[in-house]
Order: sequence, then C-alpha cells, then structure tokens
Amino acid sequence: MLESNSMPRFGDKKNSEFFEEYLARLLDERDRTGLTDMLGEIEALLIGVEPGNAVEYIAELALMTPYHYLVTLESEKHQTHVLRIDMASPDILLREPRQMAYSDIFTSLNDLYPVGAKRPHSRYLGEILHCDDRHQVVALQQQREFRFFSVGQLADLDLPLNVSISKPSPYTQNVVGYMDRPEDSIRVYHHGRSEIFAKAQAANDRGKEMQERLGISELIGPIDHLATRVYSQNREPAILEYLALSSYYYWGSYDIVPQNSSTNVTKNLRGWPESRSPAKVFTATNHPYCVNHLDRLPSPTETFVRNYGPRLHHMAVEVKDGQRDGREYIDIVVDAISGQGKGFLLETIGSRKEGLKQIFSSASDFSSLIIEYVQRFGDFEGFFTRDNVAKLTFAAGQEEGVKEELDLNSTS
Repeated sequence: MLESNSMPRFGDKKNSEFFEEYLARLLDERDRTGLTDMLGEIEALLIGVEPGNAVEYIAELALMTPYHYLVTLESEKHQTHVLRIDMASPDILLREPRQMAYSDIFTSLNDLYPVGAKRPHSRYLGEILHCDDRHQVVALQQQREFRFFSVGQLADLDLPLNVSISKPSPYTQNVVGYMDRPEDSIRVYHHGRSEIFAKAQAANDRGKEMQERLGISELIGPIDHLATRVYSQNREPAILEYLALSSYYYWGSYDIVPQNSSTNVTKNLRGWPESRSPAKVFTATNHPYCVNHLDRLPSPTETFVRNYGPRLHHMAVEVKDGQRDGREYIDIVVDAISGQGKGFLLETIGSRKEGLKQIFSSASDFSSLIIEYVQRFGDFEGFFTRDNVAKLTFAAGQEEGVKEELDLNSTS
C-alpha cells in the first residue's frame, strides 16, 4: 500500500492547525480505502477556446510545445481537437464551441468576472486522471460528498462519455475526471465522430516546420506543472480537495513575501516524472483583498482571481538541460519564439548557479493561458527559487488585461 504521509516536506509557509490535522487524516484515509492505489497519472487536460480560435491555438502550441495535432472529435455543439505528445504524457482536449451563443456551466463561471467575461468560452476546465475502475472510484468519492455530472449531463455538455467528471470545484472552478483503460492501450475518447480537420492539420504542420527551422524542436519537453490561482481564503481547502480527488501528495509551500503570496506544490505520489503526471501548483495571496487597503501590500494574485476568477494561470513546459554555443537552451528557445512575434512578460530569470532559469510568456490570445518555460540545471528538483517566483508573480501582475480592467474600474 502506498503511504501518502511518508513523503518529505519542503517550504517555509506556515499552515493552519486545521490544515495540518486534516491533511494527515485525509491522506491516511485515502490510502486505507485503496483510492490512492486506484488513481494514477494525468491522462488529459481540458481547455476551452472561443469559436474560430482553435486552429491558431493549435499552431501556437505546435510552435511552443511538443504537442502535435492528432484528430478532431466532431459533435453537434463542439469540435474537440485532440493534441498528443505520446502515451507517456497527458493529451490536450481543445474544446471549441460551434456557435458563439453556446452557453453552459463553464461559460457561466467566466461570466462572473470582468476580464473572464470578455472571453466566455476561454478557460482551462480541468484534468482527466487515469484509474483502475472509474465507477468504483466515483462511488467512493460520492460517499465523500463529491458530486459528479450524470451521463445525461455529460451528453448535454458535449463531453466524452467514457470519462466520469466532477462538478466544478468551489475553490478552483476546475473539474477532475476519471478514465479507466488498460495500461498498454491507446487513449480513446468516446465523443462524436473522429475526423482529420484539414485546417487544424495545416496549422500543426506550420508550427512544427517552424520549430524545426528554428532548431528548437529537440529542446522543448512536456508539461512540467500546472499552476492554479485561488482566493486567499481558499488556499488550504483547494489543496485538500485536490489531494482527496487524486493520488497526489503535499510537497510543500513557500511564502513569497515580496509579492504577499504563497506557492503551494502537490506531486504524484508514485514518483513518476512530471512529464508523465505534471505537478499541481496552487498560488494565493496571504490575505484577502478586503483588508488590503489597511496595509497596501502587493496583491497580483488576488487581483488576477478577482478579474478572471479562480482558474489555471499557466502551464509550465520543461526545457531540456544543456547549452548550444555557450547559451542555455531556454534562452535559445525564448529568442527563437519571440522572433516569431510571441511576447514574454520579462527576461529569463535565474542561473545555473541558482539551479534553474524560468520565464513567462504573455497570455495566449486564444486561451488566455500563459506558457512558462523552465530549465533545471543538474540535479535541481524544485520548481522555483523565491527570487524567481517573486519576479514572475510581479511580471504577471502587470499583464495588460488586468491593468486595463483596473483602469476602467477606477474611472467608472
């Protein structure tokens, strides 16, 4: 039996007594009931985009990541484009409504927030996890008061019918799905009619040809971690909720004092590389916005959540460790991609001496998601240094969409 409470703890963030008590109890109970053993890696990421934006986002991902377009699942309400690296890394299911007027529970989540509402279909929806028996897993989770869409609701939402999917989290507004399949089988999604969409294939080919021409295709690895931003008061419940729904464990939290926030990391218990099952990171401000006028501390994370809603902020992509002509691979990748017109929020930060270098891209025009590139040197195992994450958080806080919205609010 896997022992979720046996893993070492990192970080300096002080958690509440409530969190520490229920963390230990939750992980122990998850192990004893067999849930930990039944749940595996992340199989797929669900991402929504506006109608007409999928093709250009496929081209963007083909250039900036190792993902390839595989197939499109055609259904009445959506085109769901499947992107894949290989069976050792999660797929991306890119969900594109056929009509702008289409609405469902996911668009209603965007409608609540001033910047999010401008792109009602653009959001990260959540992850699908591999499991041994999804019906058994769902039955156990329902006993724990987690709620799931019925088969009829999945059909109405136009989602794959061979995946059991939870209702959106009150803390992150993401869903968690469960998919069972033999370990040596190919992922198949029971959804619509499978076709090769010529425009999507052409967009993929453009991106991959550009990768090859720029000499960066062999430098970029799979997704390393997924970073969600939540309200300050939801930091601990969001972590506990994800641990209850997955086979992840609490790696630790760091207090990022210059940006008045904390970065909190969970990882898959089995010790698989992040390329197979990306780490899940939760970021939150240290106190709620309603008292910030008393101290006037930086609050970029809380501002983001108030403008976009709790949601995934960025996907971090691994850059392989190495140099070419005396330059780190990450700098080669960033210079090549920025030369094609993609913006970045700052220069690459960090160094070989510090253990890693990182950078944030500007938010995608098609999904609103940021791509982070991260290159670790040698045997560095962490996800950031305090100085790096403070600079990244500050840079993300300067993102134009948030600044413009704040300017509008201040004059209205």
